[in-house]
Amino acid sequence: MRDGFVKVAAVTPEIRVADPAYNAEKVIEGIDAAAAKGAKIIVFPEMVISGYTCGDLLQQHSLIDACKAELKRVAEYTSGLDALIFVGAPYYFRDKLYSVAAALHRGLCIGIVPKTYIPNYSEFYEARYFSSGNSAILTTDFFGTGIPFGTHIIFENGETLPDLKIACEICEDLWGPAPPSILHTMAGANLIVNLSASDEIVGKDAYRRQLVSQSSGSEITAYIYTSAGAGESSQDLVFGGHDIIAENGQILAESKLFTDGVITADIDVERLMSERRKRNTFTENVYDDYVRVPFLINETLVDIKRNIASLPFVPADGRERKARCEEIADIQSIGLAKRLSHTSLHNAVIGLSGGLDSTLALMVTVRAFDRLEIARDGIHAVTMPGFGTTDRTYDNAVSLAKTLGCSLSEIDIKRSVTQHMSDIGADINVHDVTYENAQARERTQILMDVANKLSALVIGTGDMSELALGWATYNGDHMSMYGVNAGVPKTLVRHLVSYFADEANIQGNEKLCEVLRDILDTPVSPELLPPEDGKISQKTEDIVGPYELHDFFLYYMLRFGFSPSKIFRLARLAHSENYEPDVILKWLKVFYKRFFSQQFKRSCLPDGPKVGTVAVSPRGDLRMPSDASADLWLKEIEQISI
Repeated sequence: MRDGFVKVAAVTPEIRVADPAYNAEKVIEGIDAAAAKGAKIIVFPEMVISGYTCGDLLQQHSLIDACKAELKRVAEYTSGLDALIFVGAPYYFRDKLYSVAAALHRGLCIGIVPKTYIPNYSEFYEARYFSSGNSAILTTDFFGTGIPFGTHIIFENGETLPDLKIACEICEDLWGPAPPSILHTMAGANLIVNLSASDEIVGKDAYRRQLVSQSSGSEITAYIYTSAGAGESSQDLVFGGHDIIAENGQILAESKLFTDGVITADIDVERLMSERRKRNTFTENVYDDYVRVPFLINETLVDIKRNIASLPFVPADGRERKARCEEIADIQSIGLAKRLSHTSLHNAVIGLSGGLDSTLALMVTVRAFDRLEIARDGIHAVTMPGFGTTDRTYDNAVSLAKTLGCSLSEIDIKRSVTQHMSDIGADINVHDVTYENAQARERTQILMDVANKLSALVIGTGDMSELALGWATYNGDHMSMYGVNAGVPKTLVRHLVSYFADEANIQGNEKLCEVLRDILDTPVSPELLPPEDGKISQKTEDIVGPYELHDFFLYYMLRFGFSPSKIFRLARLAHSENYEPDVILKWLKVFYKRFFSQQFKRSCLPDGPKVGTVAVSPRGDLRMPSDASADLWLKEIEQISI
């Protein structure tokens, strides 16, 4: 369970109705199959020992006694297994019959959880047989051993993964108006197991999937739903064996309908707990009447099989990505439109370089002006050629502004920067940080003064990835009057510009589509050093590292607070095809050094809209001291072995 991962399984065996001995053998086979896959938490369907469709046979003492005996046999079988197993069975206690989940661990039954909601409508008539469980924790005798019986039980792991806390609900409990899982999670449970026997009718699988996803999301928990399948009586119903494993609203694994077998997934408990810590409205305030039952599974390095997206900010599905881009463009443009409206300004100034960031900022500004029905010639694009400007970026900047109908002006900064360098006694032939930053600050001064002249807002172009790395000149491109890209990481900037290109193509604007495509093909560069043979000589990613890695690091560091070692492990899985482990480790170290050392630039950011769950605004998501030490994180990186 290193790094907070635990492998879990949902198992639906093919059973025989009212044949406990046969069914127990199938459960044992299922345990072996799941354990062979490395599962530590294994869940079977409701009433799997007897079969859910026994009907009035459940009133036969012979069947109930046989089920208890076979449950004991299965429990004893687990003595040599490093797992916690939940098995469904009918259970007779204090003159009443219950549908229960029996928790089996290392040869023992360590707790029994009864079903809360007893359906008695449509095809269900469970009230004919079963009683409803309640929160009072009683003690039941299980072959000479007293074990807890009741709904308010949480099974807690020991030292290997102390945050893992498991609670049960059974079938209809999920469908009720107030599922028991609500109280369970408020009492600290972060993994809910549901032993179910849900029959199939048209469309029910989609609704079931929605319920599981929603429950895991609203309760910030993992959820294992295991349903009865083949072998149940088909007298009036058919059971599909629909098994689902979810985590915080996301389906991690799902079986096909009308199949039996095992599905597994890797639950990230650390991720769930990180989410809960951040959500102060998620309060754990129901403790008094819960019994905590300990169990222990050994620490193992989970062979992670879950999908780790290499670009966590960018949806992999094309349709979803398009919708995300549309939504982000709306957020950016609506934020700018509000600022323009509030200040009663009808002009905006933007430095247009022919690169991705300023292109996105211009497209967003155009959308804001169109939304406010302000003429686009109120957008004043200023191109400011310097020592590193290439013909390609210059031509694209000019073409973009003209195609969009914006006002365009050109102000060459070479002469003023040369004079400035002379004034401060710096050698113009020494291409150091002074040489580079002087150009960035000269451009910002021009934009600010032009904005004053025109009664306009200066639109910031820097993106969130640059802010995270501090890849911005302080009081240069770092400063503006409204930063529309401040919440957008570089990997998403590229897709947003691509989205605008696609839209231009759909609208028949071939010229705009063409220039946007060429900008997308241009290397990312601040263009502050002279070109070589007319081509860009200064490539950002050669200096600070690949943005797809830095965005990956940024996402998992800020979104979930993961440690460098866990982020490195995830990055190796996500980027194995493109980067060697030593390369990932190199840039991870660069990321942490720059992230901590450059906070002072983020502490005084201009206003700008938040667009996603990760943001670096000092007024919102990242209240971080500018002089915080990075030693703790860097020492951990030094200890990472490849």
